[in-house]
Amino acid sequence: MKWTDVQAIAEALYEKYPDVDPATIRFTDLHNWVVGLDGFDDDRARGGERVLEAIQAAWIDEAR
Repeated sequence: MKWTDVQAIAEALYEKYPDVDPATIRFTDLHNWVVGLDGFDDDRARGGERVLEAIQAAWIDEAR
């Protein structure tokens, strides 16, 4: 997975952390959780605020 795989990342986070409310997560935690996902293979530094916002929004949609 790469940072651009927003939907796949959101689905993986939903599966790995089913009891977490994605609307309450801090971006520092979200960043660490994304780079720690199995199959994530991208530059850690590329996960800026804009992409984290997109991942969080997709995760919120996935959790509904």
